[in-house]
Amino acid sequence: MCLLLLALHAHPVYKLVIAANRDEFYDRPTAAAGFWNERPDILAGRDLRSEGTWFGISRRGRIAAVTNYRDPASLKPDAPSRGRLVSDFLAGEEEPEAYLSRVDLRGGDYNGFNLVVGIEDRLCWYSNRGHDIHRITPGIHGLSNHLLNTPWPKVSRGKSALRQMLSNTPHPSPEALFEILVDRSVAADDRLPDTGVGIEWERLLSPIFIASPSYGTRSSTILLMDGENRVTFLERTHSSAPDQHRDVAFEFMIQD
Repeated sequence: MCLLLLALHAHPVYKLVIAANRDEFYDRPTAAAGFWNERPDILAGRDLRSEGTWFGISRRGRIAAVTNYRDPASLKPDAPSRGRLVSDFLAGEEEPEAYLSRVDLRGGDYNGFNLVVGIEDRLCWYSNRGHDIHRITPGIHGLSNHLLNTPWPKVSRGKSALRQMLSNTPHPSPEALFEILVDRSVAADDRLPDTGVGIEWERLLSPIFIASPSYGTRSSTILLMDGENRVTFLERTHSSAPDQHRDVAFEFMIQD
């Protein structure tokens, strides 16, 4: 997951809205979102190389998502999979703060990451590049490959679009949310961060939706949770062919 837009208690109908893009190399094998055979309470896609996931929810309302922290100078080639941090929380029983405290004890073993975990609308954020555990406050938030709400162009653009859309409609449509996630606007050079990947890659990675010959936005996910704990979860898997995609959709009530 490389862009996570989140609205917490910022809409009269939906107490939680998440719109997210997963960016990855096209040759990394991936399974589309679905309830896992061995854990039918978990709804998520799956990274078939490391068996983790980037974003998911359980029928008990456990939610988790991970983004990489872009810092190529500190990459460890043999670091454990960050996607397992997501699947471990979804399958576990710990409270969000307790889980993140345990992750912090071994955070240095991993390459840079941001981790959002929570139960229903009680969400927390942690980064092994920031180390403190933060309760996410009501409002509109954005997370990419730096820290929460770092004003990179794609984060600022996405937050603004989500805020405007939610303020204008009592029932935001999934298509309107997906439209935010396909924005291919490239940021001006003077607004680009310098993360050590070079100016050409900074440009390529600056849009909300990324496309290149080898790397890009593989899928987009929408999650809506209303005040009665009804969940709508949609994933759109993007094809390498322009404007072609495959959708899956799920609805369920969170179980006590």
